[in-house]
Amino acid sequence: MAPARRIVIVGTGLAGGTAAGELRERGFAGELTLVGHSPHRPYALPPLSKAVLLGEAEEPDWVHEENFYADKDIDLRTGTDIRELHLGERAVVDGDGTRIPYDRLVLATGAAPRTLPVPGGDLHGLHTLRTWEDSLTLRATFAPDVRVVIVGAGWIGCEVAAAARKHGADVTVVDPLPLPLHKTLGDTVAEVFRDLHAANGVTWHLGIGVDAFTGDEGVVNAVHLSDGITLSADVVVVGVGAAPRLELAKTAGLELSDSVAGGGVDVDATLRTSAPDVYAIGDIAAHFHPRYGRRVRVEHWANAKDQGAHVAGNLLGAAEPYTASPYFYSDQYDLGMEVRGLANPFTDDLVVRGDLAAREFTAFWTRGGRVLAAMNVNQWDDGDALQALVDQRGEVSADDLRSKPLADLI
Repeated sequence: MAPARRIVIVGTGLAGGTAAGELRERGFAGELTLVGHSPHRPYALPPLSKAVLLGEAEEPDWVHEENFYADKDIDLRTGTDIRELHLGERAVVDGDGTRIPYDRLVLATGAAPRTLPVPGGDLHGLHTLRTWEDSLTLRATFAPDVRVVIVGAGWIGCEVAAAARKHGADVTVVDPLPLPLHKTLGDTVAEVFRDLHAANGVTWHLGIGVDAFTGDEGVVNAVHLSDGITLSADVVVVGVGAAPRLELAKTAGLELSDSVAGGGVDVDATLRTSAPDVYAIGDIAAHFHPRYGRRVRVEHWANAKDQGAHVAGNLLGAAEPYTASPYFYSDQYDLGMEVRGLANPFTDDLVVRGDLAAREFTAFWTRGGRVLAAMNVNQWDDGDALQALVDQRGEVSADDLRSKPLADLI
């Protein structure tokens, strides 16, 4: 691989910002352009549904200090949309028609919040949560006795519910699945989160879809459920997931994946796409993961950060596979948790260590006696051991997982 003189990164989120910084840290001295549609320098998303929404912080977690990009001679172009990729000519074109040439290109275009294709889905007052502005706007609506209806009981929906309750709002959550976080956690562990929110005053409408939104003078004020119930609402939040931003990759003719939920840009183990010297990272990357022997697409912040750091080495010639296990954390009320690894809660075996009712436990998902994923809830001493168990995938019995010191099982 010939040395690169010009590297362009499309996407100014956590993945793109991390990649740019890591390139300079690894000694890349050529032209480095970081360009994206956000008006801000790169920041991490988790505080938007946690500290910022709770009112504990006013700003997100910035990837780098404000002067970092200028000091490191990184050409940061915020508020700039890239409209075309000219792969044969090794150039990208922005919305003003400006061409930016590259020797190597990284796509880190992230994801956009999904909406509900139902009548009234275009009414004003339907909130989504993806940007710093979204978080501040939504937080300003939370107040005692304000009626908040949240559609979607995934991680975002649950964290928004916890924040709204802290502000004293009257919170109702609707989801077509029978339990919150059901696809991720399965029945037993998902019940812990259902009961946690119920104990904190959240009203659930589970196993029920949304048929329509209606409003007054173009502003939503009611949510109509598939069982005939109508929920009056002052604030409606739609938290039904995010879709990877694939438009540029698709138009350019890059190979896309239909084997991962929501689709993605096909990348090999080194995060390289089907085009020469073009890589994709973060929310859009359908990455062939050597540990799992298949493509995975992970939307969590740790994946964006870690892939951003990893791709920098490969842009400079390393060609190393990305093998990190997925990681995610959440804080809801007085419950804090971390998940490591990747499992199917409906086909893999669940082993619980600790007390579910007290919300102090570790859940393991195993297959053939091997730990595929682990989730620690309000327990913080075993993080390194849990990571090692997930990464090593060594055989361990359910009894040992329940009772023995975890460090002894590595």
